[in-house]
Amino acid sequence: MTATTIAPAVRTATEDYATLRTAVGSYRVTTPLVRLTGDERLTFLDGFLAKSADYVEPDTVREVLALNEDGRPFAILLHFEIGEESWLLPRTTVTAGELTAYLGRFDASGVTVEISPEGWGAVAFEGPVAWSVAAGFVDFDISGLTLHAVTEATLDAPGATAHLARVGTTGEYGYLLLTDAPEAAYEAVLAGVTGKGGAETGEEALNRVQAEAGMGVYGAGFGELGVDEADLAWMIDWDRVGEFHGSGELTAPTGSERRLTALVAPVGSRFAAGTAITAGGRGIGTVLHQAPAANPEEELVLALLDAPFWVPGLELAAADRTGDERPVRTVTLPRVIARSLTVKIA
Repeated sequence: MTATTIAPAVRTATEDYATLRTAVGSYRVTTPLVRLTGDERLTFLDGFLAKSADYVEPDTVREVLALNEDGRPFAILLHFEIGEESWLLPRTTVTAGELTAYLGRFDASGVTVEISPEGWGAVAFEGPVAWSVAAGFVDFDISGLTLHAVTEATLDAPGATAHLARVGTTGEYGYLLLTDAPEAAYEAVLAGVTGKGGAETGEEALNRVQAEAGMGVYGAGFGELGVDEADLAWMIDWDRVGEFHGSGELTAPTGSERRLTALVAPVGSRFAAGTAITAGGRGIGTVLHQAPAANPEEELVLALLDAPFWVPGLELAAADRTGDERPVRTVTLPRVIARSLTVKIA
């Protein structure tokens, strides 16, 4: 009798989306890590991060913005302070080569910079019951790990070093394991996630939930957007303009600029990047990106709209890929109320 192997069922983006919204989903973090050591590492970071490191606490993580020389965004990064080391992890798509070229512009005296340090990696898991998975990696009440805190984590791997950070991308509970045993961490996280009714989550569903949470630039990138156009002015320390890379080209927002705006459209609408958004037949913006169609209730579109059309609640129009005019409406973000807002960490 010949044995047969049954392949695991292929999950759809809609199923993954439901998992992230109702249970917990895990995924590998594939952007390159950067490790910084040396007494001058915070001074080095202050040369290009748009928020000062002066008041960064040990064992914490924060989200920061780095600019290009022309003042446009280069990347959104996570900045970890763990012991005597600083770590950077891009939230937006950046290659190891691009990071090497970017960081190579700055004086690294007294700092050792390692791009993609050998053996290190990260795995993340998010969702309203993610905290119950995180509890398996610490020896204290997981409710004591506050947002943006980092703690040592335990892995069933000899000699492994692991750090658990409470930080996410979806508006649901989120955690990230930074470790020198990434495969062991991945297997442990996946076991914990499936034990809580969750699953490994694909990129489409993750990008959709991120977009609904107001983090659409993670999947869509910046293109040629400026800081204010990308609605990232809140990530700039305006008291430090002139003190970090690219800040000399910044202009404080006035409220009259074009701005990245979320719109919803009927299910099944498909829009190409560059499609005109109209109001009463007049062009007032362009489509930049359509989020994956994982939410069965509506389509979510990101567009660059002229002032004042980026305010919520406006009924606009755009032609989809078939040439048919579709109604689109400006909305606020986050688009979906996260279940984590009503699910307590036990």
